[in-house]
Amino acid sequence: MQFNITAKSKTTSARTGIIETCHGRIETPVFMPVGTLATVKSLTPEDLAECGAQIILGNTYHLYLRPGCEVIEKFSGLHKFMNWNQPILTDSGGFQIFSLARLSNITEQGYSFQSHIDGSTHMLTPEKAVEIQTCLNSDIMMCLDQCIAYPAEKDEAEKAIELTARWAGRCKQAWMKTTRENALFGIVQGGMFKKLREISAESIAELDFPGYAIGGLSVGEPKNLMLEMADITLPLLPYEAPKYIMGVGTPEDLVELVSLGADMFDCVMPTRNARNGQLFTSHGSINICNARYRAETGPADPNCGCYTCRNYSSAYLRHLYMTRELLAYRLNTIHNIHYYLTLMKDIRSAVKNDTFHEFKKDFYQKRQN
Repeated sequence: MQFNITAKSKTTSARTGIIETCHGRIETPVFMPVGTLATVKSLTPEDLAECGAQIILGNTYHLYLRPGCEVIEKFSGLHKFMNWNQPILTDSGGFQIFSLARLSNITEQGYSFQSHIDGSTHMLTPEKAVEIQTCLNSDIMMCLDQCIAYPAEKDEAEKAIELTARWAGRCKQAWMKTTRENALFGIVQGGMFKKLREISAESIAELDFPGYAIGGLSVGEPKNLMLEMADITLPLLPYEAPKYIMGVGTPEDLVELVSLGADMFDCVMPTRNARNGQLFTSHGSINICNARYRAETGPADPNCGCYTCRNYSSAYLRHLYMTRELLAYRLNTIHNIHYYLTLMKDIRSAVKNDTFHEFKKDFYQKRQN
């Protein structure tokens, strides 16, 4: 993997770049739709391509349990298995074990856990996480890290960054034994403690990964605290490497974090909220179930060029959602994914033209009208 910075904002830390992978190039800043089980819920790969997706995210924990590496190996990885020929990033599965597994225990060796599907017992070590992701053949894979809840005591957060650093070293050793065609990113933790974030960033950066991620944000903390931790951490990571904020967030989060120097994002919000009837528009979010849309003949967002807005009225989208028709999920998700990806495209254009400050002002002004 190679990363080249192509433009920088003169008034903020925003920047654009290109990540070169075996399955194509990625223009940054980039938003990655979440395809946990080798599918972005309700969409085909063709839908994603039409929306402008450059890279999608899969999940090691879920794909390891089902369908399993023995199946995916027959397709030489996720790309052929799901018919997606562009880049894929996989996370290591640590957060899913933390949040989903019925019973889990963390030791120096790794996570022992019971599957949330059938209760079967498994062990996920740093080496195993690299092995599974190598089988998935993701273009970018993540180190196994220790996730902690919010709020967390400082002692707990301190132990977690120490274990995360040791696991990162083991992940890199395992990765070095592969062809290294698939890039490995280290993950910074540290809870909501400034000093611990600094220590974690330093220890992970010393391992010299192709890219870096910031984990443990957007886990229930106040918005200003999330931005503060990102602002502290981003400058501490190597400037020449891509910087990925995991699991974030709202359109406003993306704009703010790009201005702080972040390059990559993922979040279930556009897809999950679509299934719950919330649509993101250029003037803010709307709930399509509201009575005001019952007879609305225009699209959900007159400024949107997505397939949904080009072809369907708000009244029809409301009708589908209120009657729980399956088409509601697809049309709403197309719109939200298109909105997020278009937002990132507009951000990249603004940075390249050095008008990001004006773009940001206009972005918020539209939400006040």
